[in-house]
Amino acid sequence: MPVDLRDRVAIVTGGGRGIGRSIALGYARAGAEVLISAARNYEEAQAVADEARPLPGRIEALQADVTVLGDVERLVTRAVSLNGRIDVLVNNAARGMRFVNERFMTEPRPFWEADPDAWRMVMETNTVGVFLVSRAVVAHMLSAGHGSIVNVTINQQTMVRRGFSPYGPSKAALEAMTAVWAQELEGTGVVINLLLPGGATDTGMVPGDVPRDTRLLSPEIVVPGALYLAVTERSGQRIVGTEWTDTR
Repeated sequence: MPVDLRDRVAIVTGGGRGIGRSIALGYARAGAEVLISAARNYEEAQAVADEARPLPGRIEALQADVTVLGDVERLVTRAVSLNGRIDVLVNNAARGMRFVNERFMTEPRPFWEADPDAWRMVMETNTVGVFLVSRAVVAHMLSAGHGSIVNVTINQQTMVRRGFSPYGPSKAALEAMTAVWAQELEGTGVVINLLLPGGATDTGMVPGDVPRDTRLLSPEIVVPGALYLAVTERSGQRIVGTEWTDTR
């Protein structure tokens, strides 16, 4: 069934490329006002906003690092100014294994060889960043009595795959956070759920030396599930793009 997001406001962190870009454009096609953030490559995010100009909705880009409290506050303040509300938050911004090991797909390395600063950056973006943005957004959602938080995750096999630390464990922590927060949000009208592609996806997180026989999914595979989660009234769902069937 078509999802109508007219008059709704969504934040999509890390919306300049990959999964975030696809979700942002999907929401704009459904009529939403979408604010996307980019920590470093603002030009990419602005290109996504430009791409959305013919669509029923609108995308605006803002340079903001989800691990920096001041940036998070600017992001949320700007989102509220768009239409006086925040209906959807997609926590997509993440750092992948390439920051720790550029050749992690073909030459996995043990955790004790990882650079501590890179390891910390991945964990902070993928967990602390989600906490900071969710914390700031949920205050507005609770006041309104409704809202949807979507946390982008990965396959559970990847969470414990050799050579995928700290990226895999950071997403395991994200899933635990989501389960805890769902309990704490129960009865408030605000829901929180998980979304993942269902396999290796053609994004900037995949290195150039990925094995040729690896079948990469299109980031677009998550869009139907992301649209559904924007309007669902139920927490505790884990939507896998490759398995998704809309049963509304």
